[in-house]
Amino acid sequence: MGISTQMVKVPGPKGEFDAYLAAPQGGQSPGVVVIQEIFGINPHIRSVTDRFAEAGYAAIAPDLFWPHKHHFETGYTPQDIEVARGVMGKISLDDAVKDVEATMGVLKGRKEANPRKVGVVGFCWGGLMTYLVSARLHPTCAAPYYGGRIAQFLGEAGKVNTPVMFHFGEKDASIPMDQVEQIKQAFKNNKNVTIHTYPEAQHGFHCDERGSYHAASSKLAWERTQAFFSKHLK
Repeated sequence: MGISTQMVKVPGPKGEFDAYLAAPQGGQSPGVVVIQEIFGINPHIRSVTDRFAEAGYAAIAPDLFWPHKHHFETGYTPQDIEVARGVMGKISLDDAVKDVEATMGVLKGRKEANPRKVGVVGFCWGGLMTYLVSARLHPTCAAPYYGGRIAQFLGEAGKVNTPVMFHFGEKDASIPMDQVEQIKQAFKNNKNVTIHTYPEAQHGFHCDERGSYHAASSKLAWERTQAFFSKHLK
């Protein structure tokens, strides 16, 4: 079975923005929202979205940096990273969560998607967003990858009541293991939460366009995420 891809419009609470949709052809599939890194809906994020569609999900990646610039996307050079961080600093996390909520609403209304089950996955900045979405919007399940600053928002950990699977690299200089330990402690009594760490992985280990890509860790995290989503969404 092939997949179809297209850009769709999302009417957010503060304005309309675009999202990249990839879905299996024919029938309804469980939904997955793919939340970007700081680099926008670039070729890598579109590729991840396609991979979820190939795995049997109606997957949608919203353009969450639209308040600064519609269709912002960049690569991974040091200059690109500096620009992307500057844009990230202009984006309201609270507004972005509301834009994800609007995206979930659009996805549930699509003929390609099963409106009853929607998971969320996100990477880097999107990992933080996925955690916040899991706490505030309660999707069917969520998988944050190496979300920075999660430790700053652990006051919301008690609101997480659906299955969540975290992924962190043990060599991630931007998310030291003491922060991961704080996250583990915050969720030690929550049976819905699983936290995986990868001994050889740095920040961004899942992205095959980054120098920090670690193939073995990426493969294992992907397999775990697929099994997790299959359990809760299919």
